Amino acid sequence: TVELVESGGGSVQVGGSLRLSCVANTLIANSYCMGWFRQAPGKEREVVARLQNDRTTIYADSVKGRFIISQENRKNTLYLKMNDLKSEDTAMYYCAAEFGDYDHCFDGNFMHWGHGTQVTVSS
Repeated sequence: TVELVESGGGSVQVGGSLRLSCVANTLIANSYCMGWFRQAPGKEREVVARLQNDRTTIYADSVKGRFIISQENRKNTLYLKMNDLKSEDTAMYYCAAEFGDYDHCFDGNFMHWGHGTQVTVSS
């Protein structure tokens, strides 16, 4: 069973930065893609950033230029560096990975999910 454990969330002021980490118990180099999603209270889950196995990165328009997704295969860790945080970035952030169906990289139905880490941005 693939397990993903997120960390790095917390409370920060507007304009601040955080780096989220997601550690997997398996070789993430074997994944088709990994991604970060978020869900704010009363809103649907949305993709924040996706990193495909060909190193292509995809970002939501709302975070382009502010967030950077990366992975460190030797540590089986996915990162999300978040800069210039805004109040609307407040949400629970989830790490996800897809190893079995490449199509899921595009439809958001990743097979494996972490339990999330909370990010709260206040003014």
